[in-house]
Amino acid sequence: MSPRVRRPPLPTALKLALDFGPLLVFFGASKFGGVFVGTGAFMVATVLAMAISWWKTRHIPAMLILTGIIVLLFGGLTLWLQDETFIKVKPTLIYGMFAVILGFGLVTGRPTLKLVLGEALPSLDDAGWAKLTRNWALFFIAMAISNEVLRQILTTDQWINAKVWGATAATMVFAVAQAPLLARHGVKLD
Repeated sequence: MSPRVRRPPLPTALKLALDFGPLLVFFGASKFGGVFVGTGAFMVATVLAMAISWWKTRHIPAMLILTGIIVLLFGGLTLWLQDETFIKVKPTLIYGMFAVILGFGLVTGRPTLKLVLGEALPSLDDAGWAKLTRNWALFFIAMAISNEVLRQILTTDQWINAKVWGATAATMVFAVAQAPLLARHGVKLD
């Protein structure tokens, strides 16, 4: 068995830029040029985020690859068919896929989050990983459902605002809400 390759960590500001930058580019470009311009800009920003990740660490995280594929596929369909439905369905599919991946990990006894976040939370015990994985799977199911409801009842501009600001805020609040669980299962929070 070969030793695990230690990748250089990304600075926090760069990691946040790679995670949220494409979404902010989508928001800004959509506000100034409409959803189709925003979609094209989102696709370019996503590819750029993957390229920067590769350049800095010689690695592209699995979640970024998965998201990138879906962004390019559904963004391409949005632009090709000139139908904004595809870019609006994209979050539902991403949330749904994340929920399925996490749920599959739970069912098979391998909390998938540990593969992704294990280095960030090395002191979290196995029960904590299982509960954290379960919580995130349920969160992603709720986000998929909420995206489907919102895309049906909101205008495109309202949906973009809800997607960029509402979904981002909900994700951050949910992540912070996991702190007590982390603390109960071995993570020392400062």
